[in-house]
Amino acid sequence: MAVMSAGEADPQQRPLTVADLERMPDDGNRYELVDGRLDVSPAPVSLHTLIESRLTIHLGVLAPEDVMVLAGPGINLDEQRTHHRIPDVAAIGEADFERPYLSRPPLLAIEVVSPESVFRDHHTKAREYAEFGVASYWIVNPAPDKPGIAEFRLDGGSYREVTQVFGQDTFRTEAPFPVTLVPHWLVAAGPWKTRIGGE
Repeated sequence: MAVMSAGEADPQQRPLTVADLERMPDDGNRYELVDGRLDVSPAPVSLHTLIESRLTIHLGVLAPEDVMVLAGPGINLDEQRTHHRIPDVAAIGEADFERPYLSRPPLLAIEVVSPESVFRDHHTKAREYAEFGVASYWIVNPAPDKPGIAEFRLDGGSYREVTQVFGQDTFRTEAPFPVTLVPHWLVAAGPWKTRIGGE
């Protein structure tokens, strides 16, 4: 998703926390916090939403009973609640579900890239999620002609790329649970529910 910074916090002002997010307008934008500063992402475009929805449905079917797959969960990355991110999709242990926001690392975080979020998803969020202890991180490239998935796993405090799959090739992983997925069916019209898991 594209991100527009609301600007540096005034040095005399306190850092924003998730309590301040409750005062944000319900306007469809996504409000996140980075070190007490507000980052605003516009509402996702329809292709982005389609991919999020299909990932959530497919992973939700495959997940074991003690794992929850959530679309757009808010996660507090620090105890001060000044660093708050919203991955596009996340998988968490059922015991880690909290209200109103999560505060423990998900088993998996997924970001769907937009042209404006390439650096943020590949670098900024990758660093933040690794430091927070998110064991698996996927980055989805939503190119309509040849969508792809890159899988990263935490290794010594940073992410190591495990695999990258495009188009009609089959993506396979065992983390955080066994998944097979054909990226083509994240965006294609047709019988995606029966084809997305591959042959």
